[in-house]
Amino acid sequence: MKRKTAIIIGAGPAGLTAAYELLQKTDIRPVILEQTGHIGGISSTFNHHGNRMDMGGHRFFSKSDRVMKWWQEILPLQGFPSKDDIILGRDKPLSKAEGAPDPERSDKVMLLRDRFSRIYYLRKFFDYPVKLNATTLTNLGVKRIFRAGLSYLKARVFPIRNEKSLEDFMINRFGRELYKTFFRDYTEKVWGVPPSKIQPDWGAQRIKGISISRVLAQALRSAFRGKERSLSQKETETSLIEQFIYPKFGPGQLWEEVASLITAKGGEIRLHSKVSALGFTENLITSVEATDTETGAKTMMPADYFFSSMPVSELIGAAGNAAESNVREVADGLVYRDFMTVGLLVKKLAIRNTSKIRTVAGIVPDLWIYIQEGDVRFGRLQVFNNWSPYMVSDLEHTVWLGLEYFCNEGDDLWTMNDGAFMEMAAGELAKIGIISRNDVLDSCLVRVPKAYPAYFGTYERFDEIRRFTDRYENLFLIGRNGQHRYNNMDHSMLTAMTAVDNIIAGITAKDAIWDVNTEEDYHEKKS
Repeated sequence: MKRKTAIIIGAGPAGLTAAYELLQKTDIRPVILEQTGHIGGISSTFNHHGNRMDMGGHRFFSKSDRVMKWWQEILPLQGFPSKDDIILGRDKPLSKAEGAPDPERSDKVMLLRDRFSRIYYLRKFFDYPVKLNATTLTNLGVKRIFRAGLSYLKARVFPIRNEKSLEDFMINRFGRELYKTFFRDYTEKVWGVPPSKIQPDWGAQRIKGISISRVLAQALRSAFRGKERSLSQKETETSLIEQFIYPKFGPGQLWEEVASLITAKGGEIRLHSKVSALGFTENLITSVEATDTETGAKTMMPADYFFSSMPVSELIGAAGNAAESNVREVADGLVYRDFMTVGLLVKKLAIRNTSKIRTVAGIVPDLWIYIQEGDVRFGRLQVFNNWSPYMVSDLEHTVWLGLEYFCNEGDDLWTMNDGAFMEMAAGELAKIGIISRNDVLDSCLVRVPKAYPAYFGTYERFDEIRRFTDRYENLFLIGRNGQHRYNNMDHSMLTAMTAVDNIIAGITAKDAIWDVNTEEDYHEKKS
């Protein structure tokens, strides 16, 4: 019998996971079509003169044992002290329970990382998540803290019963005063619209388990338990985790390794291949038309199964008149937020490390810093030295930074000349006192279109698209853009794993795929 084939649209985490799972568990041959020239999607690693940049900051942590095991089967956890452990004085190797030792100490490993990030507001640092401690009290003042406490109590006693927006969602969990201080303006900077215009689903996807009570409970547990080098944090809300694993050379290293394993096992990855049309029968997809983005050549590709992680708006566009007019209308109205990162190499930082955490060359220990200041346009700052020392070419004499800007494709930021944009970014960072402009050594700029599916526009009618796509038994929508959900990387992987599970079990209903990240424990309690 002829071997069955699966067309997988997109070589991001979801698409690569689907291909790998098919090769591991079935006889179905995957063919991945990726419209760009690289793999990994937003989880790729950009290399500029030996300095590596993580697009958005990717913590490898999941409450799903399946995902955690999967990652470490691709890149095992480093068992002996790594370069950063030695520099920072942590010379005790991990136990076998924390990760099997790696005698070869190869480059293909995961590092165990400590999570640390803060908010920069009023030219001062605040803990993230916000803590009711001496630092916060000093920075905000007694009056504002008192108002925050009262508004939080009011939100607990008299919550907004029918949460109609992200603003309602956040006020119910933090109170109006803390919402206005730490969430409202930053969220608008990220999405370009006020939280009152965003559906509450975003909060359910990203911060569903965060509240003041959760933060306080986690702080108490940490105080009594102390910090352990362990990944046993299943009871911890994802945004509050204290440790995670991270590929030695950034997230792209893992996905490049997965891509190599896929091709070695007989799968195929075609870069610069954009899906431009779909072929249909009554309840099946029969083929896709792929356009070579470099030559313009078109290829019709039949297959037995189809996985899509491409933006839903583009998928429906490729369906043409096979999609009803209302479905096309919803797809046309879906909104995406685009993303730009400026990599900035500097001699040193102007801010000092006042924490008790030891760092290389005494830089601040933050992985990223949320920039709450209203007089600059960038929203978040990454310190790549702290993600992995192997991300930086000269670790002891330079600091490698990533300034993240959120924009819309075609707006003034997106269309700005590269040189002018990098000059603006360096100036903004100097303006708020984090660097001296004279210490900048090098810079680069990376644009990422459709990085974040938005929860406004026609999103509230998304079920109309789902009803259309679900009718096709061999079509599986997976990943962040495939489902138009602001999922974490592990959620995107789980949608792919669940889709393959369905094929193996002969399940044509898509409910289990759509249910990923809608339940508190990622379905672990059901297994």
